[in-house]
Amino acid sequence: MPPREKDSAVTVIVRTKNSEDTIGQALHSLHSQTYRDFDLLVVDSGSRDATLEIVRRYPCRIVEIRPEDYYPGPVLNMAISEARTGIVVFQNSDVVLLTRTALERLVEAVAGPGVHAAFGRQLPRPEALSMVRRDHAVAFPEDGPAPPWIPYSLPFAAMKKSAWLERAFYSSAWGSEDTEWGVRAREAGWSIRYIPEAAVMHSHNYTLREWYGRSFIEGEADAFIYGDAPSLRRSFGRAVSAAIRDLAWQIPERAWSEAAAGPVRRAVSQWGHYRGHLHGTSRLKSADDDVSVGQKVVLERCHA
Repeated sequence: MPPREKDSAVTVIVRTKNSEDTIGQALHSLHSQTYRDFDLLVVDSGSRDATLEIVRRYPCRIVEIRPEDYYPGPVLNMAISEARTGIVVFQNSDVVLLTRTALERLVEAVAGPGVHAAFGRQLPRPEALSMVRRDHAVAFPEDGPAPPWIPYSLPFAAMKKSAWLERAFYSSAWGSEDTEWGVRAREAGWSIRYIPEAAVMHSHNYTLREWYGRSFIEGEADAFIYGDAPSLRRSFGRAVSAAIRDLAWQIPERAWSEAAAGPVRRAVSQWGHYRGHLHGTSRLKSADDDVSVGQKVVLERCHA
């Protein structure tokens, strides 16, 4: 690409792999924003479909890595180190910005004095399962603060590069790099703002295999983030509580098939989290720095 006429104020980092079904919508929404002063940096981990063909329709820089080299924390650290701006924005390849001012609102928030990072509101896709819609409604409220268990969420987020230079993303576990960063930043007294006006569409209807894989890496990460011991009893309680709350949403909607399948999904999710938590705790005790097990579990099940 020829050099830009002027330096951009923001770098937007998008990670892709076989994203042809969503990347066009995501980049179209990005380039439809009122805020246009950004440099697009795409990190692709071995796409074999039309992803890169679609990406190249837009002005961007592309960094290509091998699929086996994709570890979220280190990849993000590499991408941010390539950024030439004081603010970096993260947008998942399946995230669609829902208003033309979403990026502007996010950048305004993190550009303010004393603010280290910010993240936007995620709304479910139209085809989202009832349980997914409930999860989103709780995690990403229409107004007010996000719940304490969502300290930071990367599908649509921003941070000052100076904050990253002081506190990079961790590499101890394969997933939950945004949660770990948010927890540590909060412990340090840093300011992370939730911006409901920066609304995007993002959700997944995971299969049971995908639920297990995603939950496994979250459980492994929780061992490193919180240092608590795994508990099968606690996991069972969480599955039951979540299934009951799901049912409260599904009955008014007459989503009977979802109501029948919901407890199974929650049980599989909590079992995956428990197994991942066990694995993470074992790694901590033995000072095992091998993160490849979590990578294998999630990639085999989720095609990430």
